[in-house]
Amino acid sequence: MFYAPLLDAWCVTRREDIVAVLRDDRNFSARDHNPCSTVELPEDVTRMLRTWRGAGALAVGSLDPPEHARIREVLNVGFTPARVRAFEPTIRAIAAGLVERTAVAPEFDFITDFAVPYSLEVICRRLGIPDEYLDRCRTWSEQRIELMMLQRDTDPDRLREYARGLMDFGAFARSLVQERLASPQDDLISELLHDGKAGRTLTADEAAVQVPTLIFAGHMTCAEALGTILFQQLQSPGGWAEVVDGTVATRDLVEEGLRFDSPLAGMYRSAVHDVVVGDVHLAAGSRLLLLYGAAGRDTHSPACPVGFSPGSGSASHLAFGHGIHFCLGAGFARLELEIAIQAVATGMPDLTLAPGPPPRHRPVFPLRALTELRVRQPGRIPGRSSGDPDDTSPPAERT
Repeated sequence: MFYAPLLDAWCVTRREDIVAVLRDDRNFSARDHNPCSTVELPEDVTRMLRTWRGAGALAVGSLDPPEHARIREVLNVGFTPARVRAFEPTIRAIAAGLVERTAVAPEFDFITDFAVPYSLEVICRRLGIPDEYLDRCRTWSEQRIELMMLQRDTDPDRLREYARGLMDFGAFARSLVQERLASPQDDLISELLHDGKAGRTLTADEAAVQVPTLIFAGHMTCAEALGTILFQQLQSPGGWAEVVDGTVATRDLVEEGLRFDSPLAGMYRSAVHDVVVGDVHLAAGSRLLLLYGAAGRDTHSPACPVGFSPGSGSASHLAFGHGIHFCLGAGFARLELEIAIQAVATGMPDLTLAPGPPPRHRPVFPLRALTELRVRQPGRIPGRSSGDPDDTSPPAERT
């Protein structure tokens, strides 16, 4: 553990210490689990940040017991194994369609052209958000990142633009919830309002608070994970060919990618009482940053090999958190990642990294996101899909 003045937080890096904190709901609160801007914001921007979800409203990730259990119990209804299986054909169709559109390019940015649109369309389709709102949901999510993770002075007018975007985001969520309350459809928002276990459902206000978080968390971290998983495998000695021929199992690749390069570097907790973490005495009110990414590299843990090694038994990683705040959509996310990798392996079997400098990460800590990932398909003729009747590439290079 060490104290980081820039973050005004104690950074916890050992896996056993992180797990201990996540299991201790009496001494640690998740209410302020999100990062805080280190830049002073204009008063009107601060006000909009406090109210865009609704007065006093909190997403499930910021709730402590007992309120957390009540909200999460309803949210879990939307991510049961049966619900996830029922939605699987839709995920596969989205992945196949995107692969078909991107596979025609000899070189492209995997993040912008596949990972982000894929993960955004999947979660929005599950929620029941019309396709014409996809671009706006992406913009609103980016504006939220900028405001939450601001580390440098920015034009106040731009900050106001971002904050107004979040106000629109909240208004959109409330409007959509009211529509589903009056006219249920086959989607997650309707399930939260009408299909709760033993009659337990969310109110319209409670559901509207959760929708932006489900959109944001449901696509940002998945897109980030897809980018880093693909990057790690493409630069490994066996390359993409090991995924295509089955030497590396898709599930093993997903779990190792999440362990080795977690899409979320960490989450914050606040000490409710004086407490000891590891061998450090912390006063009540102390802020802790639980570094999930560091836990995935903890050399004291047998589940953490030094290098990138799919199949090494790394499913015990903390990329989805731990304890009562364990990611409620973990099963959905795992399936989503596996389907995407399978679709890319089938449709783009000769994928390689494009020449050039290695990709860089966005300055949006604690997210772990590549700015771009340029990939290429050797021998691909622009505008022609692999496997076209007039494809003159060798049979081994075809889908």
